[in-house]
Amino acid sequence: MIEFKPDMSTYIRAHAVMTLFAMAAGMVILWVLGNPHIWTGAIGGLAAVALRGWYMADEVMDEVWVLNRTGLKGPYERQANLDDIAKLRIIAGSVQIVTKSGLKHLIKYQPDPKAVIDTINAARQKQAA
Repeated sequence: MIEFKPDMSTYIRAHAVMTLFAMAAGMVILWVLGNPHIWTGAIGGLAAVALRGWYMADEVMDEVWVLNRTGLKGPYERQANLDDIAKLRIIAGSVQIVTKSGLKHLIKYQPDPKAVIDTINAARQKQAA
């Protein structure tokens, strides 16, 4: 049994990137609207992402995925059988699992998403053998 726990430094890094986009978007929106104080868009973007990050951190850090010999079990009763996985891919520090039926799950904020994919693929090959 292998656990994939979210990493706080990866969480913070993701929010830093979100902050840059939110700040830029806020400034562009105010510029387009003709507001002479476009710098307030940066403050608003920073505040919005910082508040979101602080509010969500406890909940997100509890989202642990467990890999056993038959599949992955995640938070909120999510699960994916190893033989039902169609695709695994990296999305911004997370691993997306796409099942053959089209369900999508995220193993969020992993410090090494490639290693997570390699571990899941090794379990899939072991089960197939």
